[in-house]
Amino acid sequence: MVPAFAAVRSSAAKPVPRLFTGYVPNGVIMDQWTPAAEGALTDLPATLQPLTPFKDKLLIVSGLADAPAFPLPGEGTGDHVRAAATFLTGVHPKKTDGPDIRGGTSMDQIAAGVLGRETVLASLELAIDPNELIGACEAGWSCAYANTLSWRNPTNPLPMENQPRAVFERLFGDTDDTTPEARLARIQEDRSILDSLVHEVADFQRVLGPDDRTKVTQYLDAIRDIERRIQLAEAQSHRELPELARPSGGIPDTFEEHARMMIDLQVLAFQADLTRVITFMMSREVSPRTYPELGIPDPHHGLSHHQNRPEQMAKLAKLNQHHISQIGYFMDKLAATPDGDGTLLDQVLIQYGCGISDGNQHLHVNLPVLVAGGAAGRVEGGRHMRVAEETPLTNLQLAVLEKLGVPTEKLGDSTGVVKHLSGV
Repeated sequence: MVPAFAAVRSSAAKPVPRLFTGYVPNGVIMDQWTPAAEGALTDLPATLQPLTPFKDKLLIVSGLADAPAFPLPGEGTGDHVRAAATFLTGVHPKKTDGPDIRGGTSMDQIAAGVLGRETVLASLELAIDPNELIGACEAGWSCAYANTLSWRNPTNPLPMENQPRAVFERLFGDTDDTTPEARLARIQEDRSILDSLVHEVADFQRVLGPDDRTKVTQYLDAIRDIERRIQLAEAQSHRELPELARPSGGIPDTFEEHARMMIDLQVLAFQADLTRVITFMMSREVSPRTYPELGIPDPHHGLSHHQNRPEQMAKLAKLNQHHISQIGYFMDKLAATPDGDGTLLDQVLIQYGCGISDGNQHLHVNLPVLVAGGAAGRVEGGRHMRVAEETPLTNLQLAVLEKLGVPTEKLGDSTGVVKHLSGV
């Protein structure tokens, strides 16, 4: 293990890259997102203005497409759920509103399969909107496609947690005490329970038939993986953590309060090296959320179908900037958190965007996508880079995986790797 905190990391330790994926739904006002010229970033466009302090850490990538989000012949509508389902997979999902869903393995889970070997949690999947939608969410498409970005495999979408208290307890247990002594005591209690469980299951297995023994063997394999993570947690339990009060139950009143509480937890998870892969769905496709605190009583999804009316477009642009300001808050927190010889912002690779560009037309080409952070020195910011039109989004994601030390031959509809993330 390479400890996350500078106080316990050797000055010669290799920097540890981490992956954060942020997603915003329903498209953006593209002329307020896209820089005027390629090359070095000068003044950022209106939507990206909140990221101005981190301009040298930004790489805006234009020209990418999410072709698998377009409908197949006869499928009709469903662009929103397909945008979410394909954003990290590049695989066109099966149209169904039943349990027989099928997509593809997402790139964050490919990263987690490697980066998660040395952390207590392989990955965190978080959201702002609740996962209460079931059945059909859009024209015969299962809500499972809209509720998450992360797929462990083609038939196993991962649920996204939106309760801050539940996230805190997943990271640190059901307690307000995060001291090393208290954490070690909880870990040892978990180990005791696990040892007892393994002994009882072994006795039970002797009386089972072959098929049931196979199922129990798979169950025991999962327990062994938990045991491995407990051992990692024991190795990390001596670390002093920053003070963070356990969130009270319930959801904060405003989007910003909720987003920033979740971001604080994500920074803490990275800082404590509890995970190195986080996927954050800032809102769900077809979201009806309103933003009265911004003077916007209109539902978000409705605004995205603005029909080119200036007043509606102005509201959507204001909303786009509000979402980006949360990423600015995240980058500010990362930049203020020491890590090794630099900060967490130097180590984290941020990818942020949407599977729709123009929400009014449900376009999946020329997507709003940016890469930010340092990725442990493997990404050069301060640039606007335009790739060939309709280059698959998955080509960029293959490049991201490569920068994280997780080279992958193929991802969904990929045709190659986007070059020059480390320079032109």
